Amino acid sequence: MGIHYKKTDAYLFLVQDIFDVILKQILGIIGGGQLGMMLTEAAKKMPEHISDVIVLDPTPNCSAAQIGAKQIVGDFKDKNAILEIASKVNILTYEIESGDSAVLKTAESKTTINPAPETLRIIQDKFLQKSFLRDNDIPVTDFVEITSLDDLKRKISDFGYPALLKARRDAYDGRGNFKIKSENDVEQAFNQFSGKPLMLEKFVDFKMEVSVIAARNTKGQIATYPIVENIHENNILKMTIAPARVTKKIALEAEKIAEETMRVLHGAGVFGIEMFVTERDEILINEIAPRVHNSGHHTLQSSKTSQFEQHLRAIIGLELGDTTLVHPTIMYNILGPDNFQGKYKMPEIKLDNIYLKMYGKEESKPQRKLGHFNVVDENNTKGIDGLLESINLVKDGISPIPA
Repeated sequence: MGIHYKKTDAYLFLVQDIFDVILKQILGIIGGGQLGMMLTEAAKKMPEHISDVIVLDPTPNCSAAQIGAKQIVGDFKDKNAILEIASKVNILTYEIESGDSAVLKTAESKTTINPAPETLRIIQDKFLQKSFLRDNDIPVTDFVEITSLDDLKRKISDFGYPALLKARRDAYDGRGNFKIKSENDVEQAFNQFSGKPLMLEKFVDFKMEVSVIAARNTKGQIATYPIVENIHENNILKMTIAPARVTKKIALEAEKIAEETMRVLHGAGVFGIEMFVTERDEILINEIAPRVHNSGHHTLQSSKTSQFEQHLRAIIGLELGDTTLVHPTIMYNILGPDNFQGKYKMPEIKLDNIYLKMYGKEESKPQRKLGHFNVVDENNTKGIDGLLESINLVKDGISPIPA
């Protein structure tokens, strides 16, 4: 007969505490802007999995820090700062793709990084990204590398006008693109980029810009959100309509392309996959962001699982959440006015079915993303046309006012 030890309550509590510590992880985020802020908010709703959040950002008291993230003040490309945050967290991710993928590769010896540095290396160079997609039979427009002004003059003749000259790295929200409309623009376009590595793309005559928010977890599970329609002004996203006003055939094709893209990239996390719908109803990938995406902000109110929670679930290896679109929703970005820079305040908004989200940025600058609001068809009775009417009624009243 063996000896039976009575497991006391204190013993059980100790075991549970140890188990909780093992399961909980400290999350690190490179970047503490609005995306890092909303990732931090999502992490705080998952205390059983994430115990703390640390961000790396050059702006003291960045958006994420304002809602409780700990902050290391430093540049996104600062090797020492990246290695410091890597040494303090169990899982490291990023809200901006301009970080140094080579340094992140080194930091893998200190922590788990998702999406993987190799995935970031491919995506952050637009020429490598497009080459990777083409090599994997994923549809993209024609493109070539540009090495000199003479090279540009030779190659643009094959594409015709207009054509798009792009910086290969560190370009977003239309920054880093130059639409060459005629031969007279060629030299000006090339000189604007001051020796940066460049690529040239054949111009796509599209009828709609769309995107699919897609996720892949560390176990290879893939999930996509319904296709959304994106409307830009001055190359900056102004409004996202969820779901997109497209045929079922186009929606299914876009989601199929997004799933295949996630399958070949192997990265874990949420990715924003921007696409064109051409006049012939073909789908072409424009660009991929290896992070949560502006066109996914609608999921905060429209969907069963927000893109921010989904990203965290993906990178820590949980089963992915339900991506069902529960309510049609339109997301509208709040941008800094062109004629004002400085401290600002926002009018108070108390309207049914409108959810305002400000990012805590102290100063307004022209075209700076200061916040967004979602207009939600909570009773599923308005439809997209009704939501657009609501947007037109309120958009001018939800704008920054000089403080």
